[in-house]
Amino acid sequence: MGKSIDINVHHVTRVEGHGNILVKAQDGKIEKVEWQVPEAPRFFEAMVRGRNYLDIQTIVSRICGICSVTHSLAAIKGVEDALEIEVSPQTDKLRILAHYSEQVESHSLHLGYLVAPDLLGVNSVVPLVASHPDVVKTVISLHKLGNQWMELLTGRMTHPVTIVPGGFTKLPTEAELRGLQKKIKEGIPALNTLKDVILSLASRLPAFDRPTEYVAVKDKSVYSFYHGDIASTDIEKTEDVHNFESCVNEYVSPQSTAKWTKWHRDSYAVGALARFNVNADLLLPMAKDVAKEFGLKKGCCNPYMNNVAQLLELYQVAEHGLQLIDEVLTASIKPEKPVSRPKAGEGVGCVEAPRGILFHRYAFDARGNCTRANICIPTGQNHANIQKDFEVLVPQFMDRGQDELKLIMEMLVRSYDPCISCSTHFLNIDFV
Repeated sequence: MGKSIDINVHHVTRVEGHGNILVKAQDGKIEKVEWQVPEAPRFFEAMVRGRNYLDIQTIVSRICGICSVTHSLAAIKGVEDALEIEVSPQTDKLRILAHYSEQVESHSLHLGYLVAPDLLGVNSVVPLVASHPDVVKTVISLHKLGNQWMELLTGRMTHPVTIVPGGFTKLPTEAELRGLQKKIKEGIPALNTLKDVILSLASRLPAFDRPTEYVAVKDKSVYSFYHGDIASTDIEKTEDVHNFESCVNEYVSPQSTAKWTKWHRDSYAVGALARFNVNADLLLPMAKDVAKEFGLKKGCCNPYMNNVAQLLELYQVAEHGLQLIDEVLTASIKPEKPVSRPKAGEGVGCVEAPRGILFHRYAFDARGNCTRANICIPTGQNHANIQKDFEVLVPQFMDRGQDELKLIMEMLVRSYDPCISCSTHFLNIDFV
């Protein structure tokens, strides 16, 4: 404990956006531990003001190239809520199915390209092409499945074009859905391969626990990514999504160009592990079996296990996706023309992005032009929790030496699968 530590990571690799890690300790005494977000802010709330409700989805899908479907769906739900637009059960199921495509695309990308190098002791996925070609091919096949799934239902592999207020501009055919169903079934062996690889390396995930509040969408009948209220592991009562500002309590941190959040504690976590801790009892059989294999139980407070939660969610969305296709095909696909109309109103859309719960709020005038917007990003909700994890982790692991501590801290950041630039949508400027 007499060693001095000087860690200044500028910037953390294998994450989206820019984040810094700063640790300074002298003679075993910790002087500074900081998670810093220096990313330039983006002003999507300002971009949509004055724009027609029909344009909102197109604009905000550009917040993120990885989560563009998620942002589109959150925006569409907010628009439809404000304008009192009802959608059919068919549209609802197809949107959930589209949402699942992005969970597959994003989780497989994170586990295969960003996490696997840490578990296999290399700096990037590139060396794994030579050392573990079958693993890389497996990840590519899953990533491809997610992209093809997305393209079928949203019109292209990123920034969807078929999702509009009131429905879809183009519906999949029965043959296309049966083809997707076949591809999902054929993807299960690839999921099993990925699971076996991660299971064989799971001992390399650091053993670290910190009591944490977890926040996610909760629906009584299904492990939800799309419908439900706001739930916290700290309380039994759920909160209506329209009151999300009273839950997230955004505030400005001097360490960050992104706002931070807190609810019942100084911080909370969102993401796959949060969804698991809130909804584990609603997992379908395949995902439930994966949780058992890894020993993942409800109440887990090890942030590194978010990677395992992402893995079991790949099984969850695959199995539920197959069920949804059956339901849509059993009812037969019915032609629908999206119907929407402008009116004054305010609404909220809430969905679970791969990285956690996402909120969009919009207000419109009588012509359907946006007068106000507020978007609360999952990674923004995780920033404070990363900081609090660091504050507990550093004293526990600093005796392992600077290099190992640095790696463990980088792995912790990557375990949250942060989308840092998406989160930096606000900045206060004081001119003096």
